[in-house]
Amino acid sequence: MPSLSLASLSLSLPTIYTLHSFHITTVTVPSLIAPPIVPSLLPHIFTPSSMAASGFEGFEKRLELHFSGDNPAAVRMGLRRIGFESLERVLDEVQCTVVSALGNAHLDAYVLSESSLFVYPTKIVIKTCGTTQLLKSVRPLVAHARDLGLTLCLCRYTRGSFIFPLAQPFPHTSFQEEVAYLEGCLPTNACSRKASIMHSHVAATHSWHVFTACDPALVADAWPAPDVIYTVEVCMTELDRGRAQKFFGRPGDGKTGDSAGKEMTAVTGIGEINPGALICDFAFDPCGYSMNGIDGDRYSTIHVTPEEGFSYASYECVGSVYDDGDDIVRMLRQVAWVFRPGTMSVSVTSVSSQVWTRVANALEPLGLKCRSCATDQFPEAGTVVFQTFTSRRA
Repeated sequence: MPSLSLASLSLSLPTIYTLHSFHITTVTVPSLIAPPIVPSLLPHIFTPSSMAASGFEGFEKRLELHFSGDNPAAVRMGLRRIGFESLERVLDEVQCTVVSALGNAHLDAYVLSESSLFVYPTKIVIKTCGTTQLLKSVRPLVAHARDLGLTLCLCRYTRGSFIFPLAQPFPHTSFQEEVAYLEGCLPTNACSRKASIMHSHVAATHSWHVFTACDPALVADAWPAPDVIYTVEVCMTELDRGRAQKFFGRPGDGKTGDSAGKEMTAVTGIGEINPGALICDFAFDPCGYSMNGIDGDRYSTIHVTPEEGFSYASYECVGSVYDDGDDIVRMLRQVAWVFRPGTMSVSVTSVSSQVWTRVANALEPLGLKCRSCATDQFPEAGTVVFQTFTSRRA
């Protein structure tokens, strides 16, 4: 059987294909041009596998890799030509698997048993929660890219502070270990490197860990407008009990992970965060939820661990400083309304200050007070501004 990727077939009709477990759903989208198709079979997974003895670790590890290439033909589809079976082998190393997928003309988005994977022609973003070993994906992903004629030009690794740090396996037992591991497996051309822990003065569990490595000579070609693109990463704990309860399944209701996920998207208000996005959602048994949304070349993602005592939810999106400034304000307010967290941290990565200055304006009218703000600059990767908010009830 030939190796398939979401981008391995070209179509005459502008359609988006979503794969949910063992069946394919087709959605016609007139504005898109010949997007990819998903592989024909994915595993049927309902329960995240990396449960620690003390509880499920909600805080994700996030890896972003950018590549460049001299051959325009190689760059055009680039990483999207990696076969699905090859991606599965990478995810096996990480200890997670694909449960659902969505693709369009710009990117492929996979919901994982532990969080998400996004594949662009020259960029990969993978974030995983629980006790997964995310950094074990670096070497095989760099090798697959090399086989496609692509060279790593930028690596960015971020995470919060684990709720259950003693449950984390190698190479995630400490930030020092993670940095050492990354230093050992990144190619030597990515020589401009920096690691930093951005502390919150309010909540120790919301400190922000950042590692970047880049090749200054290549990154400008691969990322021609770093001052335009921004990334927002939101981590929330102490979720409102009533809101968290909506992410528990009902025993014996007969719903699949797909159908239960769609219901959760609708009843919680998640679907209103970005109404224009195409959403691929999934509910886990007995509780938990993941969602990927794609809107043109933009993605967003949400992951929820609703258990009392270690409840957690995350939201991430990318945007442009040329977007309507009210968009990020509206989305953050809707996210805060959906979860009503006791503590909410927001990390904005951008060269511009236009985005992070809007964060407090978005959240403080909702009763979330900014208690801490830290800023750090990273070579060729932009400025990270990390803010922590707490509610009046916290």
